[in-house]
Amino acid sequence: MPRPIRIEYENAFYHVMNRGRARQVIYWDSRYYQAFIDTLAEANQRFQCIIHAYCLMGNHYHLLLETPKANLSRIMRHINGVYTQRYNRLKKTDGPLFRGRYKAILVEKDAYLLQVSRYIHRNPIDMKKPLVRELEEYQWSSYPAYIAKVKAPTWLYRELSYQMLGCKRRYTGYASYVQNGVDEETAKHYQKGNMGAIIGDKDFKAWVREELLPELEMEEKSRVTQPDITMQNIVNYVARAWRTTSDQLTTVVKGPQKENEARKIAMYLCQELADVKLKDIAQYFNLGHIGSVSFVTHRIRKKKRENKAFFNRINELIDSIMKQAV
Repeated sequence: MPRPIRIEYENAFYHVMNRGRARQVIYWDSRYYQAFIDTLAEANQRFQCIIHAYCLMGNHYHLLLETPKANLSRIMRHINGVYTQRYNRLKKTDGPLFRGRYKAILVEKDAYLLQVSRYIHRNPIDMKKPLVRELEEYQWSSYPAYIAKVKAPTWLYRELSYQMLGCKRRYTGYASYVQNGVDEETAKHYQKGNMGAIIGDKDFKAWVREELLPELEMEEKSRVTQPDITMQNIVNYVARAWRTTSDQLTTVVKGPQKENEARKIAMYLCQELADVKLKDIAQYFNLGHIGSVSFVTHRIRKKKRENKAFFNRINELIDSIMKQAV
C-alpha cells in the first residue's frame, strides 16, 4: 500500500516525530541535545517555521510546528539532514541516522493544538520507566520554559498555547493542564498501531479531503485522512448499501451459492479504510488463511480497473463511509 502524501498549506500545524534507525540512540549527551536545539533555531530563522513545542527523547524526538510558508518538507530536510551531519561529526561516524521518512500529523489548531502540546510535553513521564519524577526536571523539552522554570529561547512561541488555555496565571495554568494527563481521545489516537495522518474533528477531515485533495482517488484520500473507523462500521455500511445483514457478510456459507459480492467489497474496504492486518480481516470474516483475503482484494482491484460503473460505485460508497466516520 503506498504511503500517504504530505499535506502542506500556509499556516498549517503539525506534530512531527522521527526515530533513530533500529531505535538507536540519537542523543548521547548534552552536546547532541544542544546540537539538535541549535538546528531548530536555524530552521526557525531560515524557513520562518514557528516552533510551539519540542521534546527530545534519547532515540526519538517530538516537535509541534506551524508553517506560515507551507514548507514543512524543506524545514524537515534541514532539521534531519543538518542534525545528522552534526551527530556524525560528534560521534566520528557517517551514514544515515534516522529510520527514514519522518512522521507528520496534521493538527487541527482550534480543537487539538493544546492536547497535542500536552501529549508532547508528557513524554518523559508517560512511559514504562519515566525519565524524571517531575516534568520540570527534564531539561530537553520546552516544558520547563512553558512554566517559567528556565528562560525560553527567543524562537520558542508559547503565546498561542497560553491564549487558548485562557488562564490568568499562564505558567501555573499550563502546569496544571499538563499535570492533568493526556485526555482519552488524544491517547486513543496515539495508541493506534499506525496513527492517523490527521488529528482533527469530522469537519476538519472533510475540509482536507474536499479542499486540499480534490484530485486523489477515494482510497488515497482515505489513507491521508484516515477516518476513525472499524471493520464493524464498514460491514454495517456495506450491509445497508446492499440491503443485507452484517452476519451475511461475515459468515462463510459452504456449498454452491450465489457470489456474495458485498462480502468481498467489505473485505476490500476493511483493508483500504480501516488499516488492519490481513490476519485480522481473515479472522473477522471467518476465513482460514490470509491468502483468501489477498485473493479477494486483488479481484476487487482488478474489477475496479476494468469496470467503470463498479469503480464509481465503490468510490461513492467510500465517500459515504468517510463522511459518516468520526
